[in-house]
Amino acid sequence: MKLDILAIGAHPDDVELSCSGTLLKHIAMGKKVGVLDLTHGELGTRGSGELRLKEAAASAKIMGLHYRENIGIPDGFFENSKENRIKIARVIRQYQPDIVLANALEDRHPDHGRGAKLISDACFIAGLIKVPIEGQDGLLDRWRPKAVYHYIQDNHLHPDFVIDISEFIEKKMECIQAFASQFYDPTSNEPGSPISDKNFLESVKAKNSVFGRSIQVAYAEGFNVQRPIGVDNLFDLR
Repeated sequence: MKLDILAIGAHPDDVELSCSGTLLKHIAMGKKVGVLDLTHGELGTRGSGELRLKEAAASAKIMGLHYRENIGIPDGFFENSKENRIKIARVIRQYQPDIVLANALEDRHPDHGRGAKLISDACFIAGLIKVPIEGQDGLLDRWRPKAVYHYIQDNHLHPDFVIDISEFIEKKMECIQAFASQFYDPTSNEPGSPISDKNFLESVKAKNSVFGRSIQVAYAEGFNVQRPIGVDNLFDLR
């Protein structure tokens, strides 16, 4: 199956928190969309890697994803190594996404910035003809996405472009809350974390509201780019 969009995150819930509204919008447009999680998030303060896999599956069902996979790179200590680039490049060649959405270029959590570079490098490697990569049925054809865009996470980065997700904000929040182990629960005895504060989920909506205000819509998600974006004409811009 060929994908139109592949969103990649260092941890399960990275995609939900940052760009699931954009994914929901494109699924509604009839696009084929998938998510690749690099780690199980096993070093997270709350929950466990096993539980987060179950939560990721629940979120995928809510979102209507065509594909979701976790390639099990160790959380917290992964490197931008040949082995890890090949693992991601294998998925890119297999599913041939036109667009890849990747972790924030820089962020509070060091895995996010490292993940951004790893994903970007893997997209480049996937397009090299002299890098053989084996799939289940033999060598995979080379493939390089047309674009890699980086979603914005915890840090307040200035977006290079924003996407109107007003119609999908409530379903986005439903996808996020599938990761119940990570967020506010007054009955939980687990330690607190920066995202388990009772106001955190409202802050997610508030950030999307701020991005939306810049284009005079209710809610939007922001993205950064590493190269200029081309448009056909000035009237395509809002």
